[in-house]
Amino acid sequence: MRVGFIGLGSQGGPMARRIVEGGYDLTLWARRPASVEPYADTAAKVAATPAELAAASDLVCLCVVGDDDVRQVLNGETGVFAGLAKGGTVAIHSTIHPDTCREIAEAAGALGINVIDAPVSGGAPAVEEGTLMVMVGGDEADVEKCRPVFETYSDAVVHLGALGSGQVAKILNNLLFSANLGSAMSTLELGDSLGIPRDRLCEVLNRGSATSKAMSSVAAFGGNLDVLAGIAGGLLQKDVRHAASLAAEASAPEGSVFTAADTALASMNHPR
Repeated sequence: MRVGFIGLGSQGGPMARRIVEGGYDLTLWARRPASVEPYADTAAKVAATPAELAAASDLVCLCVVGDDDVRQVLNGETGVFAGLAKGGTVAIHSTIHPDTCREIAEAAGALGINVIDAPVSGGAPAVEEGTLMVMVGGDEADVEKCRPVFETYSDAVVHLGALGSGQVAKILNNLLFSANLGSAMSTLELGDSLGIPRDRLCEVLNRGSATSKAMSSVAAFGGNLDVLAGIAGGLLQKDVRHAASLAAEASAPEGSVFTAADTALASMNHPR
């Protein structure tokens, strides 16, 4: 299978490297030439446009930031859809709204192109260790066709159901992560009021039964969310908003998880 990869950021970049090191014929495209320079020591090729990349690929993986970014690289005269042959597949690793996935799949279907959603979780360290989590939604045959590629960087490719279900799972994951951040910060602030040094309390909470990935992140960044806000504040805000939209569409109560998530977003100056 020939693979194209767009979105060479902190997570997508290592994913692309694992794919080409796994022996796949890989083509890259990026808006900035500097983004493809780190792959000069690999067999990866570089395309001039997304359409050119797609023409050289059977599977195109997208790991750009948001809904509009995905639309931009797919559509238009130089977009992926202009170059990908019938029977080709687009895998959306970006975290976007499930409705956007279905909108894209409808347009792709008219062109004979398959779409699956495959958002990921774990970050660059997990990619480098081959332990990234991939949450997949879409037709089973399409998922199985792509699974060997995903397994170059993941030891957990979980097929959750129909198109969009991978996005729902990822959005819920990020909602709970945000809520855990909010709960951690509330606990540390209470500790301040009770006279417990924050650095010592971070050590206790991070090693005790209350630990979580969120608590580990808070502890690693000095007991506050200032650094994390710059890295992920906007992304978590987007995903909590998507979660709220899904809850509203399902007439489901938001519950305490949103209250805690809102605490974290407010602390990061990215209120919902």
